[in-house]
Amino acid sequence: MRKSAQPLRRQNIHAHVECHIGRIEQVFQNPDASRDAPYSAHDDIEVLHVAPDPALPYHLLVTAGMSDQPMILPADKNQDEAPSRLELMMILPQQWSLAGGAQDERYGWPIRWLGTLARYPRIHNLWLGWGDVVPNGNPPRPFVSYTRQCGAILAPSLQVPVAFYELGSGPDRIAFYAAIPLYLEEMALRQREGMEVLFTKLLEHDIRDIVDCKRRNVAKRFFGLF
Repeated sequence: MRKSAQPLRRQNIHAHVECHIGRIEQVFQNPDASRDAPYSAHDDIEVLHVAPDPALPYHLLVTAGMSDQPMILPADKNQDEAPSRLELMMILPQQWSLAGGAQDERYGWPIRWLGTLARYPRIHNLWLGWGDVVPNGNPPRPFVSYTRQCGAILAPSLQVPVAFYELGSGPDRIAFYAAIPLYLEEMALRQREGMEVLFTKLLEHDIRDIVDCKRRNVAKRFFGLF
């Protein structure tokens, strides 16, 4: 019997991760615990965890399920340049502890944030693409007490193979973007001057898509030692 499209798509995402990144260590199911309503089979989000290894010495978190529902493309976009199906990832330093899972208030926030991001286009009925910024609430609030980062910009990851960037073709093509945490001033810079200016500043300071909660704020001037 032929499997339904949704489970098959999930299986393909799992296989894509294991082919290009590494073995999936664990799967966090519906980690954005802020929602009280029960989940349906068509509203199910997974966050896949690939543990560090010599080839990629970082924790990799990847959503599976965001692409189950295609996003509505803006009028000025077409399927070739703007895929309607998207999955997101975050890359964490090797020393990051995920032992407590999504419930860990100190270290589980990237798992919960990816779950929230994965539902964002469905809840707000919009399209997300390369260079778009999503704030953590309105007004934006820090992800956790030890950082002032309070939103994220979406972009292809510089840490994973280019072959991982997309899965499939045509209307079912899935793009994989990294969610890179930003400070409030950086989000304001993106809105004021555009994503190219922000990305240039990030690259000038060698800031990639590996989460660093204490990194320099590239949109804020510093005086003295920092």
